[in-house]
Amino acid sequence: MKGIILAGGLGTRLFPLTKITNKHLLPIYNKPMIFYPIQTLINAGIKDILIVTGGNNAGDFLKLIGNGKEFGLQHVNYTYQEGEGGIAQALGLAEFFADKDKIVVVLGDNIIEKNIKKQVEDFERQKKGAKILLQKVHDPQRFGVPVFSKIAGEQESKIGGEEAHKIIKIEEKPKEPKSEYAVTGIYMYDSRVFDIIKTLKPSNRGELEITDVNNDYIEKGEMTWDVLDGWWTDAGTFESLLSASKMVAETGANKTD
Repeated sequence: MKGIILAGGLGTRLFPLTKITNKHLLPIYNKPMIFYPIQTLINAGIKDILIVTGGNNAGDFLKLIGNGKEFGLQHVNYTYQEGEGGIAQALGLAEFFADKDKIVVVLGDNIIEKNIKKQVEDFERQKKGAKILLQKVHDPQRFGVPVFSKIAGEQESKIGGEEAHKIIKIEEKPKEPKSEYAVTGIYMYDSRVFDIIKTLKPSNRGELEITDVNNDYIEKGEMTWDVLDGWWTDAGTFESLLSASKMVAETGANKTD
């Protein structure tokens, strides 16, 4: 299993902070933002890692992280995304690195309280397809939102104390979300993901959307899901950047237990 961190883009929502640096090099409490997704992968047992970066400060990642000695790694891979082509476009740059292995993808501004070791182990046993991780949020309209359809009988399980539902599609930043759950920026895919990306057309934003990738797996009945333990946040806006720092300061992040 290989790990991919997507840390490209121009970070325009955090301008002027990002006028002189990449968003993922900004501090979250006492560490650079990029340190958190690296540790998330390492805690899950993944040490073969590719960082997809971009913008005018890509070289700063190499100066900061090097070959990952600080994290106990022997080597870190890097590649470069030109412009802002979207999450799926950035992921497509990792095809050679993935080399037909299963992959775990973490967005560079995603920070979690605990770890994803169990979910990664579950996906390793999954014969094919993809897996997404959800978390209940107060502002789901900012994210991809799962649309559920109730599963009856033996397949029922529990989610947040309520009956689970099968995901029938994901809606990207809906004005009227159909659930309280967000699709977090942690995705797991088999090698078919790169074939799907090659078929995508740009959205109205001019980007290749990761939601379209996930919906392809859903339509083919190859998507599983789980709910993250502990808190989760992105750090792509001034509000979430501040909130992430507060949560890390108060409770810590990337706990292994």
